[in-house]
Amino acid sequence: MSVQWMDTVPATAAAQSLSPDSDPCPTGRIAGLDVRAGRPLPFGATRVPGGINFSVYSTGATAVTLVLFRRGAEEPFAELVFPDCYRTGSVYAMTVFGLSADDFEYGYRIDGPWQPERGDRYDSSHILTDPYATALGGRETWGEPDDRKYRYRARVAPDDFDWAGDRPLNLPMQDLVIYEAHVRGFTRHPSSGVHWPGTFAGLAERIPYLVELGVNCVELMPVLEFDENENRPSGLHNYWGYSTVGFFAPKASYAAASRYGRQTDELKNLVKQLHAAGIEVILDVVFNHTAEGDERGPTLSFRGLDNRVYYMLTQDGHYYNFSGTGNTVNCNHPVVLRFVLDCLRYWVSEYHVDGFRFDLAAVLGRDSDGSPLANPPLLETLATDPILMHTKLIAEAWDAGGLYQVGSFPDYCRWSEWNGRYRDAIRRFLKGEPGTVSEMADRIVGSPDMYLRRGPVASVNFVTSHDGFTLHDLVAYNDKHNEANGEHGADGDNANHSWNCGHEGPSADPGVLALRRRQMRNALVLLLTSHGVPMLLAGDEVARTQHGNNNAYCHDSELSWFDWHGLAANADLLRFTRRAIAFRHAHPVLRRRWHASGHAHGALFPDVSWHGVRAWTPDWSAHGRLLAVMFHAESTGAAEGAPDTVYVAANAHWEGHDLELPGLPAHLAWHLFADTHSEPYAAEPGAEPRLGDQERVHIGPRTVLVLVAREPGGS
Repeated sequence: MSVQWMDTVPATAAAQSLSPDSDPCPTGRIAGLDVRAGRPLPFGATRVPGGINFSVYSTGATAVTLVLFRRGAEEPFAELVFPDCYRTGSVYAMTVFGLSADDFEYGYRIDGPWQPERGDRYDSSHILTDPYATALGGRETWGEPDDRKYRYRARVAPDDFDWAGDRPLNLPMQDLVIYEAHVRGFTRHPSSGVHWPGTFAGLAERIPYLVELGVNCVELMPVLEFDENENRPSGLHNYWGYSTVGFFAPKASYAAASRYGRQTDELKNLVKQLHAAGIEVILDVVFNHTAEGDERGPTLSFRGLDNRVYYMLTQDGHYYNFSGTGNTVNCNHPVVLRFVLDCLRYWVSEYHVDGFRFDLAAVLGRDSDGSPLANPPLLETLATDPILMHTKLIAEAWDAGGLYQVGSFPDYCRWSEWNGRYRDAIRRFLKGEPGTVSEMADRIVGSPDMYLRRGPVASVNFVTSHDGFTLHDLVAYNDKHNEANGEHGADGDNANHSWNCGHEGPSADPGVLALRRRQMRNALVLLLTSHGVPMLLAGDEVARTQHGNNNAYCHDSELSWFDWHGLAANADLLRFTRRAIAFRHAHPVLRRRWHASGHAHGALFPDVSWHGVRAWTPDWSAHGRLLAVMFHAESTGAAEGAPDTVYVAANAHWEGHDLELPGLPAHLAWHLFADTHSEPYAAEPGAEPRLGDQERVHIGPRTVLVLVAREPGGS
């Protein structure tokens, strides 16, 4: 057996080291540490009585070395080569006694063939991060320059957090109102007023705002460890974080407590507090690629452990790039599939998260050569796994290689999808484009043309997300303005379906500003009255702007931060959004689990019906720009036998119209919840004023009306 130790180790330690002439698989001491053969499962570093068990997988390694550091030390205090008898199959396992989990960091050196043309890139000069590391050290301060060769030192996370009975909330999917937020950006602005801006703790301080807004689910942009300094010109960052380094480790610099090594506890506390407020937590996870990039990128972990296993490679050893970032993870290889499954199980069991949104999820269905699989093993495994059985699974059902699977993602009746077709249809309709009424009708009833079998809950509806224009910029810019990204305007989507309402960028014209405000209200209220699962982009409710930048991935600045001054400056829009969310919560007819049929089935009205200027007579023609829908449920379950009827009219025409309303029985009357053209724009749900004329109503130009049928004076 080969044993290595550092020059700083006393000579007595060498005398105590293991001898190759002793027991064929000995237990003994190395550099003052007691060791023995370890357990191959679970992978990673885990506590065992008296020490730590280390287990790492590598198929082509000729030697594996465990490298141990004291926390904060530049040089290791010991390097321990795994004897061959400590290997089971391709798994190397060693138990080291006397280590305190709070006092050491570790990595691995892997010896093996260097044959890039065959896909092998073993290089023992690199100290590799354990892909199963539950915490990482070395990058505790956001944006701090760090030129050290070994930055991401693996740690064993604390395991003493008191959950006090907390569990995932398991809210019905159809009841969610999702709020997509960036942990750092949400409270980094000085106006946030929190004690620890830009951190998990800072976000926790702002939970009362989320409760008041009415959202019941936050989707956090990547919080798994990533390098914000990677490959960026001076002054710019990888702000979004879609380039994972540690899949089991929370982003250390997102925690005020990272200086004490307690970033894991801070994230758990955030989840616990959100759950106590009735808010679920969905993590945005990135399994389609890693931070190692292509052959020009750094060797951090997977490349040095088992390049051919973890990545999709061409015949000559280069990297397939279906992610658009240099490499593509070989997700359907059995070992990689197990890694992804272990990771998700860990976040559900140890962090109590309620769901995951999978970035560029079409990659997860590709074979090792990049071809789409009919029955992707990973997607099927995640859909049927018993631990993940009640976990929300949301796919971004496309990738950078041109595979677009919105509506056709292999779902196994478990997956929901970011519905990009909803986004585009609503944007085009609100612009007033001809020929959009028919598709808009499909989108606002949960896209049955795409999700008939799965129901509306398969459709996560959104008008904006982190990727693209904010809602304010969607109505203020015709073109992207990404010059500050340093890519000469070549980045960012060109197909934005945006409209500047008559002037590009900031305007002092009262007419332009009024129209923009109305268009924002139109988008919000249509989103929140559509069947499916609505998702709001953080800041849209207060008209946050990125000044026309539709790809602000590299800006850690006020361009991307939530400006809390907007709560006062845009109080009317915030109030409108709160009321629209509350209205959705108040009306189960808007939150159907299954698609409406269009039939009455003996009820007063069909469960969904279409209308135009005349009741029961929609205009499906190419030149039509107005559509009204009436949702009806004879009994909603909220109150046995109580009907729920909501009428939504959307006019994208530049002229107003008089609408004939569907007639109601004598004991009911139409009440006005929202008129995006006229103040106060939306009423408090349950306190909507009765319409004076029960037969007709006027809808203004580029306006959305929402009516509710109830007994006069009732709630």
